[in-house]
Amino acid sequence: MDGWRWFSRKHHDENMNEELRFHIERQTAANVAAGMTPEEARRQAVLQFGGVEAVKEGCREQRRGFWLESLWADVRYGLRALRRNPGFAAVAILTLALGIGATTTIFSVVYGVLLRPLPYHDSNRILAVFEITPKGRPSRLADPNFDDFRDQNRSFQAIAKYDDYVVSVSGASQPSRTMVAHVSPDFLKVFGIQPILGRDFTAGDAKKGAGPTVLVSYGYWRQHLGSPRDLSQPHLKIDGAVFSVIGVLPAGFGFPADVDLWLPADLDGEGRSRTSHNYSAVARLRDSVTVEQANRDISAIARRIHDTSSEQDDYLLKDGMVVPLQDSITGKARSPLLILLCAVGFLLLVACANVANLLLAQASTRERERAIRSALGAARGRLIRQFLTEALLLALAGGALGALGAFWGVAGLVALAPENLPRLDSVSISIPVLVFAFALSTAIAAGLGAFTAARATSGDLHNGLVEGGRGQAGSQGSQRVGRAIVVAQIAITMVLVVGAGLLGRSLMKVLEVNPGFRVDKIVAMDVSLPWADDSKTKGVEDPAAKAGQAIFFSHLIGRLKQIPGVRQVGATSVLPMEGGLPDGMFLLMTQNEAPKTLDELVAMFPREKERLGIADFCVASDGYFQTLAIPLLRGRIFDERDGANSPHVAVISESLARERWPNQDPIGQTIEFGNMDGDMRLLTVVGIVGDTREYGLDAPPRPTVYVNLFQRPRPAITLTMLSDADTRSVSSAARGILRDLDPEIPAQFRTFSQVYSASLGSRRFNVILIAFFGITALLLATSGVFGVMAYSVSRRTREIGVRVALGASSGNVLRMILGQGLRTIFIGVAIGITASLALTRTVESLLFGVTATDPLTFGGVTLLLVGAALSACFIPAWRAMRVDPIVALRYE
Repeated sequence: MDGWRWFSRKHHDENMNEELRFHIERQTAANVAAGMTPEEARRQAVLQFGGVEAVKEGCREQRRGFWLESLWADVRYGLRALRRNPGFAAVAILTLALGIGATTTIFSVVYGVLLRPLPYHDSNRILAVFEITPKGRPSRLADPNFDDFRDQNRSFQAIAKYDDYVVSVSGASQPSRTMVAHVSPDFLKVFGIQPILGRDFTAGDAKKGAGPTVLVSYGYWRQHLGSPRDLSQPHLKIDGAVFSVIGVLPAGFGFPADVDLWLPADLDGEGRSRTSHNYSAVARLRDSVTVEQANRDISAIARRIHDTSSEQDDYLLKDGMVVPLQDSITGKARSPLLILLCAVGFLLLVACANVANLLLAQASTRERERAIRSALGAARGRLIRQFLTEALLLALAGGALGALGAFWGVAGLVALAPENLPRLDSVSISIPVLVFAFALSTAIAAGLGAFTAARATSGDLHNGLVEGGRGQAGSQGSQRVGRAIVVAQIAITMVLVVGAGLLGRSLMKVLEVNPGFRVDKIVAMDVSLPWADDSKTKGVEDPAAKAGQAIFFSHLIGRLKQIPGVRQVGATSVLPMEGGLPDGMFLLMTQNEAPKTLDELVAMFPREKERLGIADFCVASDGYFQTLAIPLLRGRIFDERDGANSPHVAVISESLARERWPNQDPIGQTIEFGNMDGDMRLLTVVGIVGDTREYGLDAPPRPTVYVNLFQRPRPAITLTMLSDADTRSVSSAARGILRDLDPEIPAQFRTFSQVYSASLGSRRFNVILIAFFGITALLLATSGVFGVMAYSVSRRTREIGVRVALGASSGNVLRMILGQGLRTIFIGVAIGITASLALTRTVESLLFGVTATDPLTFGGVTLLLVGAALSACFIPAWRAMRVDPIVALRYE
């Protein structure tokens, strides 16, 4: 232990004290020899030597490892200082925790959705491939166009197409509605994965007429198949065909989203039209190729297709493009999430401004302490370091508390987030998010510490030792800085609250829109039957099978009507608000002109542009219009006259009648729309119904052609039941009826209110978050105004007492204090309005029914902010007018 003594701090201090004592005594002896008295000689020796403590501090700084000792001393001193002011410490830490926690929560969503790499090998080299329509919009690929992209490109290691939808699957532990994807053979190669059990698709699996095979997800293999190692036994019945399970994909792989089964594409043969956009596509770049080079490559192929194709119409590609797959998945979410990140950043600035004002107030009360430390030899750098240390302690404590709160915040956000937010399962408090929180806390500490230190150590520190001095000049400067901070708080809060107001008004405007149908008391039941393909000639529709579908749905609807409490039952191919209907071109023609085949019809499109129309295609029953209360405007809807063997009829929407027959009567007109379902029989328009908002309340209604379910059935149908009974009892009864008719067909139940509410999910999510940020910023800004005004009044207590003693009335004092506060408020509001006019244009794409400069919103927010800030000013002003001049004159 004696050896360690030579390295101890105590030992070094003892040696230093002994050496200093030697030098002072030597100089004292010299002064005595020069004729001074012993007392004077020692005093002069000390003065000549300089401040002893300063010399000691300088010596310590030269010692190795002293910086660590000094830092630890600063930390201990900072902790003691915070412990002496627990109220200040608690408010500052909680304020920072709120700002850092909210920012970390939103960043976790931004990171999980936008920044976190996709869970695939070299995911940055996986691209989404699109056609570009003549209107400049990305589109899915037609089969021949995909083949040309695959065969002619020089940029990809592999390219694959895919399509996904929900089907009924039986043969597993129980029938289920499962998301399946049809994929081409190189699909897994694009993602760089292989089955963990079994094998991948081969080229032979995708040939027309090949035996049906299926790949299953790891989760499906475990939950529905019982985890068999021998894949020769499991078989699944999908769309009436029996599929052999040939492979199990790795856990965690799920592209497209929510898919559990992957089937080979083109078992029924490829489509021949370049205008039928049936597939999406993904590709993996070659190692030496960039995204820009691949874009040029695909664009050149697409333009060649366009220039050489005879299918010149609105549905033929104009160009081609590729984008990183991650950008393709998250593209629609990027702008709203970045806006939310900016909004929470503003909230963080308001929180930091509040803490900065608190630190300024604290620093002004410690002027004498700083002066004493300076007089004892503390360098200005050491004082600055002390402020940085204290700010770091506050920020780290606030950051730790904020990160802890972010765990609950993320759970709440995930529960609140709309269902269509991509990659929601990737959102969590991960290591990168915690690193972000720590870096943010450190940056805040550096900013707050540097700001406070610069203010606190400016000027002559020794003025704090002047008798009775309270640093009035310094405090006045601090008050000016404090008011400037409040101005910034008010301006930032103005931007946030205006943004929240605009989004809130947009939501209200959306809710005021008439959707064209009723929402309440409707239970939706999703049912999928096998596709009606001939079992011997794949790709050719089997009329008997389609007739069987119509009979099945007729029986099902008839039975559902008998459920107690059910008033009406209808059916539709796509429920409104669920993403929209397929659209296509139709031709006006007479019975004599009707083409016999689909190829003949497609060939007529370029030649008959004056008779072309574009509309959405919806399969529905007569009860659908009655259940959803879609009004009949003219003619009739489907009825018993419209049997399977009767002339086929159609009902059209009001917007289609207005657009295609502006000065004519559409009733009785005949159209050919067989390119949508392969049925080439003409449709006679028998009725016009009101428009519905199929794509959302904020999207305009689209022209729509409704065909009769019992004439042109579809296998995937949503039944709508208008009922006064309990939803659970109706669902249970309907499930029992379906099980009686076919036990292998499962159903999914929802209320239409849930569908309607989900369509508003993104808007509601944005409004709730920005409103929370705005309200929190308003409370922080109001408390900031109150703090600055209260501090100002406390510093001017003596001045106010003098004014009152000289005859100033309470009203004069009140007007003086309120006038000072109002000047600060109005400056902040003016800056905030200017900033809002500039910044709210970034949210213009999220608005509906209001402009980014909506005067009602700006006026309301201005009144709210001024009222809240003025209320915060009133309490200090009221206290000031009650100051007793005798007590005030004794103050200080």
